[in-house]
Amino acid sequence: LVHAELELPGAPSCAGDVREYGTYLASRPRAWEDAAIELVIRLCRETGCWVHVVHLSSASAIPMIAAAIDEQLPISCETCPHYLTFVSEEIPDGATAHKCAPPIRERENREALWRGLDERVIGMINSDHSPCTPHLKKPDEGDFCGAWGGIASLQLGLPSMWREARQRRWPLEKLVTLMSRTPARFAGLGKRKGHVAKGYDADLVAFDPDPTWTVTAEALQFRHKVSPWIGREVRGRVVRTWLRGKESPQHGDGTLLGRNG
Repeated sequence: LVHAELELPGAPSCAGDVREYGTYLASRPRAWEDAAIELVIRLCRETGCWVHVVHLSSASAIPMIAAAIDEQLPISCETCPHYLTFVSEEIPDGATAHKCAPPIRERENREALWRGLDERVIGMINSDHSPCTPHLKKPDEGDFCGAWGGIASLQLGLPSMWREARQRRWPLEKLVTLMSRTPARFAGLGKRKGHVAKGYDADLVAFDPDPTWTVTAEALQFRHKVSPWIGREVRGRVVRTWLRGKESPQHGDGTLLGRNG
């Protein structure tokens, strides 16, 4: 499992106005990801070792990953809800809840990631859930360079992704495959999880796909109410959940995932 960033000489340091997201973005360019992925593909070819690239953010790497898959190398990759939702052009000054590594990139990069999913080069969507205490995000200073790099998104994965997928006319079943069936198989749990079928763990949700709602801090079940989705509209409500056939308690107005969230 590879966090694919390889620091290259000559990249800009995180200097300048640290409240501007562009300062942080420039300090971790796509070239860092692309170089790391090129390296692990070469090592995969030489050793035969299975390689999985986690939280892919650079769409520039998709062609080389596609070529490696066509070569039948044992390589796979994933991306995450924040890379498929947010764009760097819209991140306000000081909005450090958006900081993660690799960083959220440009609009055209986001759309290329969606195409990579559609073409099955990117095989799954995983949360990269990375919570932190609020002070680590340096909200008062709005310092992108000094803030913790991580986004908590597990609870919001399905409604945030369904809003984006529906806008692209994707069927819900396609999203479920990328967020449930394929990750279960990848984790070696494909004979127990990821399907609604006899003999499988009854890990289920009742999902209403139609309503839209705006994320608030009060709606979050995270211990620390830090999220770039606060104030953003999402689509669909998880109204009931079952873990191995046992119903989990609901919370609030039924928008949440209960204990699973």
